[in-house]
Amino acid sequence: MNENKGKWYGTAFLTFLAAFWIFPILCVLWNSFKVKTAINLQPFQLPNSETLVGLENYAQAVDKYGLLDAVGWTVFITVFSVAAILICCSMTGWFITRVQNKWTKLIYTLCIFSMVVPFQMVMFTLSLVANRLGLTTPWGIIVIYLGFGAGLAVFMFTGFVRSIPIEIEEAAMIDGCTPLQTFFKIVLPIMKPTYISVGILETMWIWNDFLLPYLVLDIKKYKTISIIIQYMKGSYGSVDMGAIMAALILAVIPVIIFYLSCQKYIIKGVAAGAVKG
Repeated sequence: MNENKGKWYGTAFLTFLAAFWIFPILCVLWNSFKVKTAINLQPFQLPNSETLVGLENYAQAVDKYGLLDAVGWTVFITVFSVAAILICCSMTGWFITRVQNKWTKLIYTLCIFSMVVPFQMVMFTLSLVANRLGLTTPWGIIVIYLGFGAGLAVFMFTGFVRSIPIEIEEAAMIDGCTPLQTFFKIVLPIMKPTYISVGILETMWIWNDFLLPYLVLDIKKYKTISIIIQYMKGSYGSVDMGAIMAALILAVIPVIIFYLSCQKYIIKGVAAGAVKG
């Protein structure tokens, strides 16, 4: 009886906690359909016949602020950055695990060290170097994201490769596979859970990132969703709350759908990446 009561209390607490976190998202959702004055004066009230404006805020966010272009650049940067991180870091993790020498240990140590260095320590130097090397484009920032995302990705891939029996790779090489063929035909399919987990984590980070694109990109030509939302603040402190709420919903929905469709792989991949050989 006490055990059932404890489970009921735990369920009730977690339900309350989930509602506490979901409520702000719902608040943004219904405010995206209201007029500006109602958003400022009655932010927690549902839209009614007097405050409802339908999709007007969404249309304004798209037409006036160029949200579709920002979505396009954000998708481009996110997709290619995540792809680069997955391919390069999985190969690096495999190489570090299978080739044991002082250089691979140094590479692994540097990747781990990059995870603990605060971004604020390098952001000014980074923006200067990126400007001099011509990395201020959506193509250039992919290289920067690869560098910043490598720490976590290499750590997870290295941990997973340690759990793969080396006899599988040795058998493939006896059958005539080259190292690249062994990786792409044997190792990579086995690494699917970690691939999905790293892909989810990196996608959520890059999609929502504001500071790095703001520092690196030439924002006169290229703007991501987060930068567009920042630019919706007008002169003299005026803020177009309706357009901001609509833009936030359009920015949040894709990553929520992506996360919900792949969330079952996160714990599996993280646990597999934590295995020690």
